[in-house]
This record gives sequence, structure tokens and C-alpha cells, in this order.
Amino acid sequence: MQIPLDLARTLAVVIDEGTLDAAAHRLHITASAVSQRIRALENRLGRVVLVRSKPVRATDAGEAVVRLARQLALIEHDALAEIGDGDEGATAVVPLAVNADSLATWFLAPLARLAERRRIVFELHRDDQDFTAGLLESGTVMGAVTSRAAPVGGCRVSALGVLRYEAVAGASFAARWFAGGVDAASLAVAPVVDFDRRDDLQSQWLAANGVDPAAPPRHLVPASSEFAEAVVLGLGWGLLPRFQSEGHLRTGALVPLGGPPIDVALYWQQWNLTSDLLDAIADEVVAEGRRVLAH
Repeated sequence: MQIPLDLARTLAVVIDEGTLDAAAHRLHITASAVSQRIRALENRLGRVVLVRSKPVRATDAGEAVVRLARQLALIEHDALAEIGDGDEGATAVVPLAVNADSLATWFLAPLARLAERRRIVFELHRDDQDFTAGLLESGTVMGAVTSRAAPVGGCRVSALGVLRYEAVAGASFAARWFAGGVDAASLAVAPVVDFDRRDDLQSQWLAANGVDPAAPPRHLVPASSEFAEAVVLGLGWGLLPRFQSEGHLRTGALVPLGGPPIDVALYWQQWNLTSDLLDAIADEVVAEGRRVLAH
């Protein structure tokens, strides 16, 4: 059995766009034609590849097909570049996954350097470092910054370094809530800022300091820069990487709360393909990570 490449690519576009109508617009065909291609693919495989939800999502079989389509597109781009097809305007589209704090601090610089040398556009997917590897598994992205050290199936991994988080609070907030010192009693009532409901850094730090993580009230601020600003403004205390806190610590706008830092080891994982373009991305990202992150 063979998977028709035009049908695989159609499925990948549908997943990218989220709806059959949007995919039809991108492919310059009708939505009915897109639906017919998906049905033809399912008939060929004998499996459902698409769940028609809003947005649509791939089944396990569909994820394998999408991964194939993206890998073939990458290999095709490298081959055309090597043989010199004469298409000076050809642009590679590379989806990558990254955690919010890396995106807000160090991750964009290596991509910008690469974009100066190559015709490439990046589609960045932001997620918690504990979950970005799942986007590799599904075929959504070609590379990811992740906390997973073990390679995802079909991928290779390189260590980047450690993103060190330290507990800090705005100066006025600390004066109000920790006037008697940072102890279990004050931490149990002082408001906390979390990134989202999956962010457990503050909970880890509280537990390490003998405090029930469920005790204090919690704000949710799901954007890295705004999270840091919320801590500076005194909405609550939180853990920030030194990238984001050092300037405010220097001016006194933030004060350290002490206690042990929390280190999050980060890794770069990418598809295990022979690809000049993907290797160039890895070289830039890994070099930057090892330059700026703790070891």
C-alpha cells in the first residue's frame, strides 16, 4: 500500500488551517474537493484520519500521515536547494515548538540570524516545556525546546542547558506580605502568580519550603512578559528566570525571596532526518542555548 503524496499534503494543510474551508482557500480548490481528498485518503488507508471537530484534529493514523507530509516537504526543499532549481523565491516553512519563557528571552535571536541567511519562515507553537514534545510526536512541529531528555520516537536530542528560576516579589508587595520575613505562615497567605493551571513551578517552590501549595490564593497570567510584569507590579510573587528579573533586582523594583532556585533542564529535539535546513536550525538554537543558559 502507498500513501498518495498529494492526499497526505492535503491532510497536513487541513490540520494547519483548522477547517476544510480554510484549507480549500489555501489550496485554491473547493471545500468539497478537500473533503473528497480526505475521504480518498481514508479509503486508501482503511482508517479514519480526521476528526471533524472545531478545529479539526488528526487521529493517530492521521498524525502519522501529517508527519510524513512534513518530512517529505522538508526533504524536497533541501533537494531543490542542492540541485539549484532556479526558484529564487522558494521559502521553507518550518513549524517549531517552544516554551513561553524561552520564547520571551533567548529563542528568537538564533532564528533571526538564520532568517538573514536563508529564505525561511517559522511557525512557532508555544506550550509548556513539559508538553512541547507531544507536538513532535503528532507531527505538528519539526523541532522543539522541551524538558524531555529521552528522545521522542524518530527524533534526536541535544542538551541546551538549564533555565534557572528564582522566587521574587515586587518591593511594595514584599513589604506588605513579608514584613516579618519569608516563612511558612506568610507564604501560606501571600498571593501567588501562576502562568496557567499547568504551571507547577510556584507549587514546587512552596512545597520545598514546607508550605501546602493549595494554601495561598493564585492569579493566572498566561503570557511570559505579562507574568513578569504582574510580579513586578505586586499582583503576587512568582518564580522568574534571571533573564527577566535581573534588571528589576538591580533597581530594587524586585526583591529575592530566597529559598532554593528551581532548575529546569531544557533540550532541543528534532526529527531524525538528513536535512541541511533542519541541521542549520539546530546548530543555531543549540549554540545559543548553550551560550546563555546555565550548565
